[in-house]
Amino acid sequence: SGEPVLVLLTASGELDFGHPALRRGAIVMSTSAGAKKIGARLPATCELVVLGKGKSIDIGKAVSDMRNRGLDVLLSEGGPHLMGQLMRERLLDEAFLTVSPVVAGRAKEKRLGMVEGIELLPEKGAWSKLLSARLHGDHLFLRYGVKRS
Repeated sequence: SGEPVLVLLTASGELDFGHPALRRGAIVMSTSAGAKKIGARLPATCELVVLGKGKSIDIGKAVSDMRNRGLDVLLSEGGPHLMGQLMRERLLDEAFLTVSPVVAGRAKEKRLGMVEGIELLPEKGAWSKLLSARLHGDHLFLRYGVKRS
């Protein structure tokens, strides 16, 4: 209930410290190296939480910390590496996918996919079940439940 809480995960500590979302207040989770880089530059409205010493945040500890704070519904808008960590630790319950009428392509540059840092097929599949589909204009919004097999 109430306003959503913004939680930012940054292993590197690279943030836009003047961003309005940080000025409003956020929980910032980082590694010890990232926290050192952040230093005292966070606005007073923010809280810094250190989770791990390596190059990445322990996503299991991050989710446990959020749950302990009473954050029961977590919406991740993270990138493909975070998605990979959530899937590896079996912490992803649902996935929302949007099919857009824009066709994108790539030439030779490397572009990350939806999931990085974990190999799924052929040994491990990430199967899901379609929970809902909505159409708005030319956009299709799909909601999948992720199976825990």
